[in-house]
Amino acid sequence: MVRNGELYRTVSNLAPAELAAFLAVVEYGGFRAAARSVGSSPSALSHSVAGLEARLKVQLFIRTTRNVSLTEAGERFAEALEPALGQIGRAFDALEGYSDRPAGTIRIDASIGAAEQILEPMLIEFLRQHPDMRLDIRADDALVDIASGGFDCGLRLMELVPEDMVAIPVGPEQQHIVVAAPLYLQDTPDLSSPADLHAHECIQLRLSGAARYRWEFERRGEAFSVATEGRLVFDSTRLILGAARAGFGVGYITRSLAARDLETGSLVQLLADWTPPYPGLAIYYPRNRHLSAGMRAFIDFVRTSPRRAG
Repeated sequence: MVRNGELYRTVSNLAPAELAAFLAVVEYGGFRAAARSVGSSPSALSHSVAGLEARLKVQLFIRTTRNVSLTEAGERFAEALEPALGQIGRAFDALEGYSDRPAGTIRIDASIGAAEQILEPMLIEFLRQHPDMRLDIRADDALVDIASGGFDCGLRLMELVPEDMVAIPVGPEQQHIVVAAPLYLQDTPDLSSPADLHAHECIQLRLSGAARYRWEFERRGEAFSVATEGRLVFDSTRLILGAARAGFGVGYITRSLAARDLETGSLVQLLADWTPPYPGLAIYYPRNRHLSAGMRAFIDFVRTSPRRAG
């Protein structure tokens, strides 16, 4: 820590408006672009940057009629500021938990399917109830450690939640089902058990790392998975749904994603006895972490939301 008033003297010598102007021009690559983005004027930003250069007694930008670029000193100054500003941001984040008023940002890690099923319908209402809150949602099927990844909470299938986390069930039970279009089934072999899948065009799902998803089945307490084959591979279950609807082959997707097609008859469910439902999604967070007022409000909202039961 800086001692003997040095920190105060350093900050007081740099007007916040001037520093903000410098960083805006660095980020947007010029005075006009920066001015449009921050709601100022190019002349005001230029004046602020000139004031900063005068204070520092260093030229930070090379200005021409067509271009603005950083000097070597400006580049070194910008590089040095980046980690310092990150620390300042974390300092402000640390204060959020000491306020009784829900405010600040909640960072959520979720699978893509979970975000579509739960977060989208629920969180609009949460933001309406708490106008000072912000939500930063990362939707990605790759599993991460939310604690080390800088997230406040996660949203995944209950079976994927680590044991040391507090988990709150949200939404209904989940179910992966086998579907196909009636048109596809007209001229294909019988499909009455998972063993018959080898004779069918199975639409594949690519996982991270290029691995193919193995279709999971269970009957009479016995669970197993099947490596299927097919000429079409996607990394999106929505694309699998579209290909199955078009009659290309057999798909393996969540019932919630296929619900409308099942209702209209554009898809039919197959192997129903082999795909029972399983525990659904859960919001989870580290057990021993201090919760900010905003996070406490979010947890209370999730526990009492009418959408929690699906």
